[in-house]
Amino acid sequence: MKREFYVLIEQDEDGFLVGEVPALRGCYAQGRSVDELLSNIREVIELCLEDEAEQEWPQFVGVQKVVI
Repeated sequence: MKREFYVLIEQDEDGFLVGEVPALRGCYAQGRSVDELLSNIREVIELCLEDEAEQEWPQFVGVQKVVI
């Protein structure tokens, strides 16, 4: 069964792209390009899911934009 995950992507001060999967605690990766980041985050997601049966993962609700 295939699962889908949202990846939040930011650029750090060194120019690297950093991705986080909010639905999986501690699931982060980085890359120099979007393609490299997504390849790396897929590997990290697989590692996080190996322990899925032993952990209860939070439910990702969504992302909202706030204008001030």
